[in-house]
Amino acid sequence: MKALLQRVSSASVTVEGKVVGEIGTGLLVLLGIDRGDDRVTANRMLEKVLAYRLFADDSGRMNRSVADIDGGVLLVSQFTLSADTGKGLRPSFSQAMPPVDAQALYDYMVAELRRSHPRAAAGVFGADMQVGLVNDGPVTFMLESG
Repeated sequence: MKALLQRVSSASVTVEGKVVGEIGTGLLVLLGIDRGDDRVTANRMLEKVLAYRLFADDSGRMNRSVADIDGGVLLVSQFTLSADTGKGLRPSFSQAMPPVDAQALYDYMVAELRRSHPRAAAGVFGADMQVGLVNDGPVTFMLESG
């Protein structure tokens, strides 16, 4: 599992002209689900996302998490993060979890995120989404399970 975290001032997801999820200050999380990922992997990743320190404290150091600042989290599925780009000029998606299984795990993660974090929003699995964001910093980190 891969989670690309972007610290944002704001972010939104639009599907067919309708905003389906949006946040103010917080994290945009683009999520790639790989073969072999499961609920244990998902829970560990959510814990890490919510606790990862990338917001400034009073001294300007990255010592505060999205939970510490009561920020928003916008979770968006992005299977292209599971691509193998090591060879050639075309990505391989052989490591990506099959869509039916990936959707079930993504839906589980969205439900767990909403249960554990008061300011949660999400994209629509498998939809053609337009993602808008104002990256604050810019600050971007890739988290990987394993």
